[in-house]
Amino acid sequence: MTAIQLGEPFWRTDDLYPGLDSAEYTAALSSLGARVTALGELFDALGIVKDHQPADVQGTFEQALTALNEVLEHQRPTESYAYAFFSTDTRSDLAQARISELTTLMQPLSPLFTRFQAWLGGLDLDALKQRSELARSHSFMLERARDAAQHQMSPAEEELASELNSSGSAAWGKLHGNLSSLLTGEVGGQRLPITAIRNLASDKSAEVRAEAYRVELETWQSAEIALAAAMNGIKGSRNVLNRRRGYADAVQPTLMGNSIDAQTLAAMQRAVTSSFPDFQRYFAAKARKLGHTDGRLPWSDLFAPVGAAGREWSYPEAQKFVENSFRSYSDRLGDFAARAFREDWLDVPAREGKRGGAFCMGWKRGESRILLNYSKSLDSVSTLAHELGHGYHNLCLKERTPLQAQTPMTLAETASIFCETIVQGQALGSVTGDERLYVLETSLMGHAQVVVDIHSRFLFESAVFEAREKRDLSPAELCRLMTQAQQATYGDALSECHPYMWAVKPHYYGSSFYNYPYTFGLLFGLGLYARYQQDPDSFRAQYDDLLSRTGMGDAATLAASFGIDTRDEAFWQSSLDVIRANIAEYVELVG
Repeated sequence: MTAIQLGEPFWRTDDLYPGLDSAEYTAALSSLGARVTALGELFDALGIVKDHQPADVQGTFEQALTALNEVLEHQRPTESYAYAFFSTDTRSDLAQARISELTTLMQPLSPLFTRFQAWLGGLDLDALKQRSELARSHSFMLERARDAAQHQMSPAEEELASELNSSGSAAWGKLHGNLSSLLTGEVGGQRLPITAIRNLASDKSAEVRAEAYRVELETWQSAEIALAAAMNGIKGSRNVLNRRRGYADAVQPTLMGNSIDAQTLAAMQRAVTSSFPDFQRYFAAKARKLGHTDGRLPWSDLFAPVGAAGREWSYPEAQKFVENSFRSYSDRLGDFAARAFREDWLDVPAREGKRGGAFCMGWKRGESRILLNYSKSLDSVSTLAHELGHGYHNLCLKERTPLQAQTPMTLAETASIFCETIVQGQALGSVTGDERLYVLETSLMGHAQVVVDIHSRFLFESAVFEAREKRDLSPAELCRLMTQAQQATYGDALSECHPYMWAVKPHYYGSSFYNYPYTFGLLFGLGLYARYQQDPDSFRAQYDDLLSRTGMGDAATLAASFGIDTRDEAFWQSSLDVIRANIAEYVELVG
């Protein structure tokens, strides 16, 4: 059975189960719940608790680790299946019920994993790795567990925190997702979902863009009370847990989770901050091109098209272009894209009730499902390549166990940025004049978001965490902090800001500091692409292996295999130099 074709495809789901209410899916849920229960019983029988030293450490470890991997292996398709329905129609009562049921079923897994980490933290891991091949192959996971164990509360407190999460932070995050997916506004006499309104930011008409910006702000304002409550609830609870776990600040646990150190983050952010004047030259040139004589951009023109597109990119044209671009790198990458298109792995059109943005999630081993909100623009073509890059990464992780494949977000962006860079390079290599300006604009617009805007999000989230230690923040205060953060990064390049960006981005309502890893991913990906251009053949031989090991080493170690020092600001500057060269050409073309 193929996906329903209505101009642009929906993703296929029946290769896992016939439906959310089918007997097969109900049985899968029941089986998953039973596996989680059995894992808890096994941990009890083996004595997987803090400071317990079993007589047979190797046997106990291998039995526990194998069972945990098996549960995680069954968790992925079961959860992805439900989320495939929920993310494309958040209004579905059945999808909401299944997501809630899964949350309840999986709730015991988090404290079990915490127990496992605490137990591992008390073992002689070096001795264990000497005796056990399974331990050696999961070495990085063991090291991370030892570090995490140092920041655990008591077992009872950790269990309580896990149980409260579904009705606490997770519930606030769910509120944001549900509420934002249902928001609509009227633009040009037509009522549109908020995702479609945001897509109008790249409309050809300045009047449409300005109206869409005004309506978008009004729409977010209409939901500001509930969304501010969600923000306060999430950040407040995270502050409490960070303090109780002995972290110095809200950033420290994210460094551990992203497999980088403070020196790497500091080096990258120094380079990022030094690049702001260069990006401001790009913004000023764009403002002049759009007729703003003061050289400053209103927010409504930040994503305005510049240059001559020469064409609209229909989705079938985008498919062909991306596949051919991928083949310029390797047939394996091109074949992967062709398979994703042929087997209907993508849900393409924007529609009411569908969540915004784009993402890729694992489906079966080596297979993925990709959500888009496609518009007929080169930017959407780049997004398609980006998400397919995530899917290719999943393919490279196919032979790894779930615990070996747990890739931090910093490295999770490696393949996606690399694939996006391939497509942008192909687009840029075949055009001149106004069409070349258009391609440069599309690339720089995306890079500005990941370097400049992402840093504003980092500054905003840092300020919110600090202020939330004292009290709840009102919507007006959140808007003020957002505006200040944007002014700190965009400088005088903007004549107006987007005070409700805190309401727009779902990242604030999930994992903490779901921002700087994107910058790491972009600049690391550009650095890898430069290595590829220097020696394509040897790069290809190493690259897929790197992608297969992103859950098996920290960023500095993996980068070192390509001669990259992530703690050296010079590396990050060299990646930014690639963008600076595009900015210089852009400014020259604009005149």
